[in-house]
Amino acid sequence: MSNNTILDLFGNAVEEYADNTFLLEKTNDRYEPMSYIEVEKEVLSIGLGLALLGVKKGDRMALLSEGRSTWIIGELAMFYAGAVNVPLSVKLEEANDLLFRLTHAGVKYIMVSGSQLKKIRNIVDQLPLLEKVIIFDEQEVYLENEISLSELGRMTTEGYTDDLFEDFMKAGSTLKGDDYATITYTSGTTADPKGVILTHRNYAANVEQALSCVDIDSTWRTLIILPLDHCFAHVVGFYIFMSKGATVAFVQAGKTGMETLKNIPLNIKEVKPHLILSVPALAKNFKKNIEQGIRAQGKIVTALFYSGLHAAIAYYGESDDEHGRGWRFLLKPYVSLIDKLVFAKIRQNFGGELKFFIGGGALLDKDLQKFYYALGMPMYQGYGLSEATPVISTNGPRRYRFGSSGVPVQPLELKICDSDGKVLPAGEKGEIVIRGENVMAGYWKNPASTAETVKDGWLYTGDMGFMKDGLLHVLGRFKSLLISSDGEKYSPEGIEEALVEHCSTIEQVILYNNQNPYTVALIVPNKEALKKHLSHAGLSLDTEEGKAEAINHIQNQIGRLRKGGDLAGLFPDRWLPTTFAVLPEAFTEQNGMVNSTMKIVRGKVEKRYADRIEHLYTPEGKNPQNGKNIESL
Repeated sequence: MSNNTILDLFGNAVEEYADNTFLLEKTNDRYEPMSYIEVEKEVLSIGLGLALLGVKKGDRMALLSEGRSTWIIGELAMFYAGAVNVPLSVKLEEANDLLFRLTHAGVKYIMVSGSQLKKIRNIVDQLPLLEKVIIFDEQEVYLENEISLSELGRMTTEGYTDDLFEDFMKAGSTLKGDDYATITYTSGTTADPKGVILTHRNYAANVEQALSCVDIDSTWRTLIILPLDHCFAHVVGFYIFMSKGATVAFVQAGKTGMETLKNIPLNIKEVKPHLILSVPALAKNFKKNIEQGIRAQGKIVTALFYSGLHAAIAYYGESDDEHGRGWRFLLKPYVSLIDKLVFAKIRQNFGGELKFFIGGGALLDKDLQKFYYALGMPMYQGYGLSEATPVISTNGPRRYRFGSSGVPVQPLELKICDSDGKVLPAGEKGEIVIRGENVMAGYWKNPASTAETVKDGWLYTGDMGFMKDGLLHVLGRFKSLLISSDGEKYSPEGIEEALVEHCSTIEQVILYNNQNPYTVALIVPNKEALKKHLSHAGLSLDTEEGKAEAINHIQNQIGRLRKGGDLAGLFPDRWLPTTFAVLPEAFTEQNGMVNSTMKIVRGKVEKRYADRIEHLYTPEGKNPQNGKNIESL
């Protein structure tokens, strides 16, 4: 069976697993199942409705919704109508963020949930290309260009003829592997996001590649916790399961983000998933809740838990090569006993059938991986990026090593290159470069960035790593990207340039975030500008009061870029520095912080000031009015 398109994957799954439960969504008090054949019926009905609305092959449609069955059904319906999906994150709160994506992609139609509708209505008058907004949930009032999903269904029923349906199905069958499936916006090398174009074959190929590392079958269930617009959730949480006739469940959406988060533990128990996708922030939250639950049971249970945890961590070692081998065999009876007494009960809180987590987005801490493995719920680190659809490598039950990003998927070519593009031998660090059918078609309307990122079919990831014993080790950024704790990436250059341009007190600046809770800045202050400011207030940099005011003034100038400031909206607030370190000297060629082309050497700055960066993530360092900053001034 050919799998050149996502519709091939879906069609083959419906044929083979017609009566299997495909989607599980909780409405009111319980999860309601939809079989593969029932989903197909809905998909074709909505797809035909879209065709009746005027959707044509190649039209861009946006999808803005929480994870739910209608998200999946809506996207598949788009593909049958020949449209390209532009998935939008529900995290996008700023009108400008949505507006840029919708106008840049030339979106003609939008599918939106009721809870996200307000965002679209706020900007609809700025979208001249927009023809129709399709709303998932019933509304009391509909604007001129809006239609409900149920009304679309009625259009399909009333307008249905056998000939029309036959023409519609023929149109869907003309889809080829190189036709565009999605345009996913991700932060690029400028302040504007870049639209990653992924083809139908990109997706189908990445499903095949990912299954070379992980075995699942039609009996498996997953609970999708991550947003569906995220490539990782899209492929590993949805398409892989669909291709195997397995079940995809959704977290019950609350009225607020916090309410949805509170539903996760309950939904896990109800769904009893075999696999959960995670990111570091989520993994840490689960760990915190587990430990709080243990401590609540008293000193004896707590002592037993940590004793068993340390023994299990030692027993399992750091890889499949060490698991229970050699001297570790002596720990097996004790580990087995604690597992039955304590760990098995913890696993029941995760449904009791969880085989493993897969962590993506950002690098998972080794200690975090050891913790979960000891409890009998391994958390395997994976690696990928949107431009690779996204899976590049992963640890798994067959092969794992904590600290690595696992085995590259197959088929895939992978090499490690230096800054000149020269291939480096195994063990040496350089940029991770890949080639395979999962490499994107390019960036939408951005040939320059496409040419810079994909060369002769090879995708230059911008991430640094090395290969050892067949395992990929990802070290972080080869290029200057900020990476948040949830795996989101953003280029710092635009913000850095704006800080120097608009803040007279900042001479030089480097932003830093390597999977941390917030972004920080290393600042070389313009002391002349500071002295001038202080003189107006009758203060001097030689006094404690003057230094405190100088730090306050730097903070206020950075605040101009934040919400409420006169420069607000230039950049997303989440990437602006929460705090900063005032440095005692400038970045120069003499101290190696600047190269011959007068560019700041980011790696050397970070290495030199590693202690200051670490300090910025402490309670004392988070307050700019700290001793180290005062001393530097």
